[in-house]
Amino acid sequence: MKGEIGMKPSAWKKGDTIGIVAPASPIESEELARGIKLVESLGLKVKLGKHVYDKYGYLAGIDADRAADCNSMFADDSIKGIICARGGFGSWRLIDMIDFELIKQNPKILLGYSDITYLHTAIRQRTGLVTFHGPMVASDMAESDFAKLSYDWLQQLFTPTEVVYTADISPLEAIVHGKASGQLVGGNLSLLVSTLGTPDEIDTKGKLLLLEDIDEPTYKIDSMLNQLKQAGKLAQANGILIGDFSNSKSKEQDKQLSFDQVLVDYLTDLGKPILKGFRIGHCNPNITVPLGADAIMDTESKTLRVEAGVTT
Repeated sequence: MKGEIGMKPSAWKKGDTIGIVAPASPIESEELARGIKLVESLGLKVKLGKHVYDKYGYLAGIDADRAADCNSMFADDSIKGIICARGGFGSWRLIDMIDFELIKQNPKILLGYSDITYLHTAIRQRTGLVTFHGPMVASDMAESDFAKLSYDWLQQLFTPTEVVYTADISPLEAIVHGKASGQLVGGNLSLLVSTLGTPDEIDTKGKLLLLEDIDEPTYKIDSMLNQLKQAGKLAQANGILIGDFSNSKSKEQDKQLSFDQVLVDYLTDLGKPILKGFRIGHCNPNITVPLGADAIMDTESKTLRVEAGVTT
């Protein structure tokens, strides 16, 4: 697959120690404990960030402390990767305090999604590091019904493995037919929109753009898609993948316009492949994919192929 070559982190090995940080909203200790058991079942050890249990309103501690935990995990040679505790709100507040040169010199697996989309985008665009959009410790991994498929797809973090997503995993629907390739980028729609006009504005030129979100009424999704459109981000992408939009329902203001119709309105005139139905995002299973790795989407075969996001 052709495209810009991302910097890939080293794969994990059994016995490695993984850092857990909380860059966004606060966690519940019981949920974190349950999630840690799942991480340990992968054959990994865990080291918690110093401030992982902190609370500061709707944030998991003050900005400086949350940023310090992230930086220290990248600086610590004994830590082989980082999993975010949960999403929520506030990762964008850390950007001016994150040491991107440190990350560039110490590339490691970073796993998370939702609010972590801002960190994924900033880190990839400032350092070239491939990061992973997938389950988090105190949310997904803490659930008693955490899907075996979600668990199995975490194995790509241990062995360089091409990710192949087909309609056997979930029903996939082509909104616009075609085939396209490019780096897989994106994540949470709300967070991607929040990057616009900032130094970390999402770069979609020649990329495959993944979109997902949760609890957003259709009229808000309409507004956010319009903002991406007006910023040129939809037109610049080579193709668009629609992940899970959990609890996206029409409110009284937009009950006559469905989520699917909004997608048609914004995406069909782009003249590029659009594939919908990926179980990526706020869903169970929540399939892990490497952001920044080269990918190919094909609506005829209903497949997404992403090259391995790690090296040996």
